[in-house]
Amino acid sequence: MIPEWQPVEESKVPKAVWVVVPVVIIGAAVGGYFYYTKNQATAPPAAKAAPAPVPVAKTPPVANPIPGDPNAARPMLPSLDECDATLHDALRKLGNPKSIDQLLVPQDLVRNIVVTVDNLPRSKTAVERRPVQATAGSAAVVTSGDEITLSEANYARYAPFVSLVQSTDAKQLSTLYFHYYPLFQEAYQGLGYPDKYFNDRLVEVIDHLLATPTPKGPIKLAQPRVFYEYADPRLEALSAGQKTLIRMGGANAAQLKKKMREFRALIAKGPPPAETVE
Repeated sequence: MIPEWQPVEESKVPKAVWVVVPVVIIGAAVGGYFYYTKNQATAPPAAKAAPAPVPVAKTPPVANPIPGDPNAARPMLPSLDECDATLHDALRKLGNPKSIDQLLVPQDLVRNIVVTVDNLPRSKTAVERRPVQATAGSAAVVTSGDEITLSEANYARYAPFVSLVQSTDAKQLSTLYFHYYPLFQEAYQGLGYPDKYFNDRLVEVIDHLLATPTPKGPIKLAQPRVFYEYADPRLEALSAGQKTLIRMGGANAAQLKKKMREFRALIAKGPPPAETVE
């Protein structure tokens, strides 16, 4: 289902914490000789086998570590609850300040970025936690008889966001990300991942988005109820993030993928996945 697609307007759809417990193994069987009669000893009882040690879960190794000395002192950063203004001002220096002011949701910025990144490979995202404003306008479609297709006019709705991403220098963005990384990691752990590394999740999500197929020809839609859906079940089965890229149109998606590859090269190890075409 495509949450924001309605015939009239955009939809406003609106920790199992795993704690590693140290296990202490106690006990060793102590044998002895017991005499029941004078000068006659019974065989010592069979020694009880010590219980097998319970393996202690270990924190998975970090696949994509942030550059720098992990033992170095953390940079002086505001707290998660007080970092919005500082981060927002820093982002304004990377691109068009007016566009950033118009597109970003300035409240709870780090937490919302982390939640959204974590949700993009899933079937749904928390719309109320998006770090960017909802796309303006309503979905544009073309109807011909019983056939509904996504209109190319729809792609223009995403132009301001794509333009902002294109104008942002990936190296400067990665430097800013590295500086604020302790806050991103703290927010990620707060979601219920105390043993995981946010940068690994970010790389994983970027790879997931880069693997989004590029449909050929008009994109057919269906409207079984109120919302539009992709008529092709393979597209409809994609994640929320991949559906969004397809909804933006091939040209816009290609520009975003290009910038994602640039950013990924600065924060990750290993090559990105190959492009998929359908």
